[in-house]
Amino acid sequence: MAYNEFTADRVRQRLSSVTNQEKKMMGGLIFMVNDKMCVGVDKDRKTGDDRLMVRFGKAVYEDLLLLKGCREMDFTGKAMKGFLFIYPEGFDAEKDMDFWIKKALEFNKIADKSK
Repeated sequence: MAYNEFTADRVRQRLSSVTNQEKKMMGGLIFMVNDKMCVGVDKDRKTGDDRLMVRFGKAVYEDLLLLKGCREMDFTGKAMKGFLFIYPEGFDAEKDMDFWIKKALEFNKIADKSK
């Protein structure tokens, strides 16, 4: 398994009222809301750390990048603006996990309009 099931359950619980669609992608588990990628869980292949992948759009990217546990999402050598990896220090606390899920859901509502 390329993701932590406990972390996936924490996300699953928070999204249970808006989605039941999950897809195994990119070596992890992606939670879809309104048929759009919203939040993912996986492990950093280099460090083995659990992490979240959160989609929140480009408008707040620079501000959110400064928060604890945040790192650029980079699969190709170039940062994907509008997505961040969040490492455990940024989501271990329940309030922090709630914050990231809220950010992802806020963007999900407008994702089609922001292209």
